[in-house]
Amino acid sequence: MWVMVFYDLPMDTKSLVKAATKFRKGLEKDGFNLFQFSIYIRHCDSRENASVHIGRVKALMPKYGSVALMTVTDKQFGAIELFNDRKVKELPDQPLQLSLF
Repeated sequence: MWVMVFYDLPMDTKSLVKAATKFRKGLEKDGFNLFQFSIYIRHCDSRENASVHIGRVKALMPKYGSVALMTVTDKQFGAIELFNDRKVKELPDQPLQLSLF
């Protein structure tokens, strides 16, 4: 399961820039990786684990701006077609799932 965070935060004043930076750094500290500008993604092993990270993102949200959260399955994420300069781009590495016997 993947958690995706999309955001658009105001940067009109020094305090708003500071709040946006704090949010971004909080995402990175929680294991989110930059996917595209203002889009961060994180792989989670289960829906319960995704809920934990969604709660952390909600706690990080600044007072102003727009933030959207979305979860997608590994299969849905794997169906994404990425292009860079009209050339197909590789998907980010997916962590290997642990198999217990």
